[in-house]
Amino acid sequence: MIPMGLYTVIVIGPLLYSFYYGFSPIYDFVGLYNFLKVFRDPLFANAIKNTLIWTLSAILLPTLLGLFLALMLDTNIKGSNFYKSIFYLPICLAPIVVGQIWIWIYQPDWGLLNTLLSGFGFEEYSLAWLANPKTSLFAVIIAWSWQQTGLAMVIFLSGLTTIPNNLLEAAEIDGAAKYQKIFKIVIPLLKPSTIVVVALSVINSLKGFDIVYIMTGGGPFHSSDTLAIFMYNESFKKYLMGYGSAISVVLFLITLVIIIFYFRQIKTLDKLYA
Repeated sequence: MIPMGLYTVIVIGPLLYSFYYGFSPIYDFVGLYNFLKVFRDPLFANAIKNTLIWTLSAILLPTLLGLFLALMLDTNIKGSNFYKSIFYLPICLAPIVVGQIWIWIYQPDWGLLNTLLSGFGFEEYSLAWLANPKTSLFAVIIAWSWQQTGLAMVIFLSGLTTIPNNLLEAAEIDGAAKYQKIFKIVIPLLKPSTIVVVALSVINSLKGFDIVYIMTGGGPFHSSDTLAIFMYNESFKKYLMGYGSAISVVLFLITLVIIIFYFRQIKTLDKLYA
């Protein structure tokens, strides 16, 4: 009862209050004004667009890179355990630390990225990556993917251990090439792991706040605003608590739909593999 009571006070209570504040900019009841404002606000539309880009990138990049690394390291290559540890290490770091590391990498004057570009003769491509509206969002996406890839890799490695060796051996006897075994046997049998990776990527990306806040704060000119950052700025920088609560309700509903879809997929997999 005590844990449930604490959860109610710390999580459920504020969640319900956010619904209430969504109808009230201070304490005066304003009906659906804040929610109507949300869907008329071009900055909200911009945050939705950035969130879609952010979410799709957060699904594709860590999933594909994690699968690639898992396939590469699920062999008897020398030092595979060392490489697994190295690639997994970023997920152990706090998002604030990851953000600060990549701020140093993107630093326009002495950052690693621009230094490498200059060193290889591509100095004209050197940019202030986090200060440029055209590159700021994608720069943060790369930093986020760098951190999340290790988690996807570990989940896929776990999934690879469940694939029977006799299937791969039979395919090899039948003359299947290595890429055919991967695309015809391994990847289809990794469907449960893929669903877990994709679901975690979506949920983590929707609530992703720390790394965006520390690297760009949603700027410049709202170019890297996501729903979480937009909600924070409206609530705690502009002190529009009612409007910020309405944005948080929209974010909550989007996340809820994704979670419901995820559990439906898990239920389907349970029936399939039962």
